[in-house]
Amino acid sequence: MDDLELRTEADTILAELVGDPGGSARLREDQWQAVSALVNDRRRALVVQRTGWGKSAVYFVATALLRRRGSGPTVIVSPLLALMRNQVEAADRAGIKARTINSANPEEWDTIYEEVERGETDVLLVSPERLNSVDFREQLLPKLAATTGLLVVDEAHCISDWGHDFRPDYRRLRAMLADLAPGVPVLATTATANARVTADVAEQLGTGAGEALVLRGALDRESLRLGVVRLPDAAHRLAWLAEHLDELQGSGIIYTLTVAAAEEATAYLRQRGFPVSSYTGRTENADRLQAEEDLLANRVKALVATSALGMGFDKPDLGFVLHLGSPSSPIAYYQQVGRAGRGVEHADVVLLPGKEDEAIWRYFADTAFPPETQVRQTLAALADAGRPLSVPALEAAVELRRSRLETMLKVLDVDGAVKRVKGGWTATGQPWVYDTERYAWVARQRAAEQQAMRDYVSADGCRMEFLRRQLDDEGAAPCGRCDNCAGAWVDASVSEQTLTAAAKELDRPGVEIEPRRMWPTGMPALGIDLKGRIPAREQCSTGRALGRLSDIGWGNRLRPLLAENAPDGPVPDEVLRAAVAVLADWARSPGGWASGAQDAAARPVGVVAVPSLARPQLVGSLAEGIASVGRLPFLGTLTYTGPDGAHAARRSNSAQRLRALSGVFAVSDELAAALAGAAGPVLLVDDYTDSGWTLAVAARLLRRAGGDGVLPLVLAAAG
Repeated sequence: MDDLELRTEADTILAELVGDPGGSARLREDQWQAVSALVNDRRRALVVQRTGWGKSAVYFVATALLRRRGSGPTVIVSPLLALMRNQVEAADRAGIKARTINSANPEEWDTIYEEVERGETDVLLVSPERLNSVDFREQLLPKLAATTGLLVVDEAHCISDWGHDFRPDYRRLRAMLADLAPGVPVLATTATANARVTADVAEQLGTGAGEALVLRGALDRESLRLGVVRLPDAAHRLAWLAEHLDELQGSGIIYTLTVAAAEEATAYLRQRGFPVSSYTGRTENADRLQAEEDLLANRVKALVATSALGMGFDKPDLGFVLHLGSPSSPIAYYQQVGRAGRGVEHADVVLLPGKEDEAIWRYFADTAFPPETQVRQTLAALADAGRPLSVPALEAAVELRRSRLETMLKVLDVDGAVKRVKGGWTATGQPWVYDTERYAWVARQRAAEQQAMRDYVSADGCRMEFLRRQLDDEGAAPCGRCDNCAGAWVDASVSEQTLTAAAKELDRPGVEIEPRRMWPTGMPALGIDLKGRIPAREQCSTGRALGRLSDIGWGNRLRPLLAENAPDGPVPDEVLRAAVAVLADWARSPGGWASGAQDAAARPVGVVAVPSLARPQLVGSLAEGIASVGRLPFLGTLTYTGPDGAHAARRSNSAQRLRALSGVFAVSDELAAALAGAAGPVLLVDDYTDSGWTLAVAARLLRRAGGDGVLPLVLAAAG
């Protein structure tokens, strides 16, 4: 078959793919170049093209052509569950049977594996996490490598350490690339790769298979109109949303930096009559699916979402993308705004930066590779164990939070220093070198990205050109559309009435704190005899905090008060009043002591403070103030018996935090006597809770000393 006949066949498949069989759909020349490289030349190619360019059309058309010529199934590795759902439907229109393996459908995996082995599946979409599953890697991956007709790596910047969204699971692809049969084409795609990432990914693709073809296009998005609205505080930003959301065409996405901010904004906009839904890491899978369907069908004005929505969500007529808070990377920002305007002529993109943004960046800036001492400590623990260790068991030996420990193990796995097996992780004993220079460079890159995002907000030049230059787009030029090119097009004004309503919403304090119910794994190995479920008679009850540090309401007020360098002092009057308001709401809530419910909690009969090394005046005055206003006796403060800073092991894992707290508190004789004479629960007051272990340990002591129950009340909760 000559080139013209193949091109005609490809265009026919494309028409079926877009739902217009017999129509006039044709691959563009740049798309055809990619398809031809895969089908005619069986090459490895990297496509760096803007969102909406049509990368999925390339690999689905190539798949159909290759399958008709006897090739095995296409394997697509993608982190985007929303994209997977969209693409399974699109493939079906073209007669391509696609299946997906990801965390949302484990009950289907065995059936899908069998279909793949029988050759009944044309496309298998796999989440990168599956590449690190022992069963998948040992049983299915070798078979896929031997039979795959086309390998597609979506969001390929994730392969590279230098990419803004590096994911260690992706590095497993290096082994699969090396094991592919000769002549199997590979397509890597991304919209967000600068020159260094492009070169890195292309080198990995070409290893052992010749030089990879790089097809890089201009990254301008002609439909997008970019703007920044700088407002004085969170109340102004919520008010702006309420007054201007209806002015934006169609439906869209409102991105927030935290789950708390998404929930706050959703609640407020619903109160103002807007049909919106929240979409975060806490959203159940069924609710996510419903939210996606509602947005696709324009049944909601917007999804208020964190990055959990994923860049693969495909709605061509998305009319706007707003950001309530500035992301820490202009490259990630470009990727998120690229959701809008794919199938419409005009779409609006507005960034509403906040004073709290950088504090949130710092809070989440813990993804850098751990120091060498912690890595060596992990390798030593695995080597000494003589058996596989689970992540919870390793936590007892390593001072790393679970998510960071898991990421580190995945990197070490790819580097050959450890191996994931059934039952956990083992050390391989192979030599391993800590790449200080590389990890330091990545950290500097993250800092540079944050500075670039500050520069974007304050820029007086073209905003689209700025983003394109961040991605090393050589053709970057002024767009003529953004607020700096064409003049401000976004009205920044808000009415006093709406502003007052927004401020009132943000002024409402109070979030629940769930108690710890299980001791961490591995405590006996640390010489601490705690394991299994915490007995109910030693637990604290569900508590309350004024807010979360990631809130855009009370979080903004509490962060300066609780900052590491903040001076200690008496609790501010407005904070004490808010704490009293939280107690009043708590009392009237279902199950509260004033609710009248049959199983309502008893009214607290006294107040106890957690000793604070950093903020003794703040915590002490808060506890005594609550006692005074509530006409409750202040029973005293737990005695601190540990060394300085022993219980301040924040940002570590549960086992290490509990270890740091072991034996550092005691109940004085005076406090024990007061507890024995108190016929009811006590309020336990502290300034901050992150892991919940300080409250759990303190509650256990109080209840063992005779306390009837413990009701925790803190100023701020993490997350």
